[in-house]
Amino acid sequence: MEPTPTARDSGASGLRVLTPADRPREKLLDLGVGSLGVNELVAVLLGSGTRARSALELANHLLDRTGGLEGLSRSSPAELARVPGLKDARVAKILAAFELGRRAASPPLSPRPQFRLPGDAARFLLPRFGTRPLEAFGILVLDTRNRLKQLQIVSTGSLSGSLVHPREVFREATMLQGASIIAFHNHPSGDPEPSREDRELTLRLVRAGQILGIELLDHVIVASGSYWSFKERGEM
Repeated sequence: MEPTPTARDSGASGLRVLTPADRPREKLLDLGVGSLGVNELVAVLLGSGTRARSALELANHLLDRTGGLEGLSRSSPAELARVPGLKDARVAKILAAFELGRRAASPPLSPRPQFRLPGDAARFLLPRFGTRPLEAFGILVLDTRNRLKQLQIVSTGSLSGSLVHPREVFREATMLQGASIIAFHNHPSGDPEPSREDRELTLRLVRAGQILGIELLDHVIVASGSYWSFKERGEM
């Protein structure tokens, strides 16, 4: 059988030797990072292949299994670990790479960001939480002029949802001496539409805030590139 133009057998060892054109790392260094496709970038991140697959083949398999780059960015550690050839070190590299990308894409904090409109909170939260693979619930604790005092994560859950109780939410706000709060959480599914539980939680938070004198200004759900604001939709 004739060897393919991009690979040949190396003697009796049977190891595949790729031509320079098929080595993503060398291609990156020679031609620049912009010359690589998504699969080649993932191959560089993986570093090496397995006995059954080259790094590029493993990257192709990973992207196909997770649904492309967007699906890969939302994959949880457990989902990645189920892909043959991905051990803890490779899973950690993938998760770290996407987190670095999210942080790089997040606009730098001004000394005291101010949230006047529902869209202000959404624009602040989307690059930070829109594509996270696990659900997290948090609050933006604000002063009397709606300026950010602190972003506080209250609960981190699984892909099926996070458990949140108003006492944990307002304990954090009280400790930080907040005048008001904006609650938020992310939907790893990519759809920001609130569930029945999301709506019930929002009502409980509104009532608790009225009793404690710390107003809930909004509850914002962020997903990949979109958001839902209870305030904007007239549901609170």
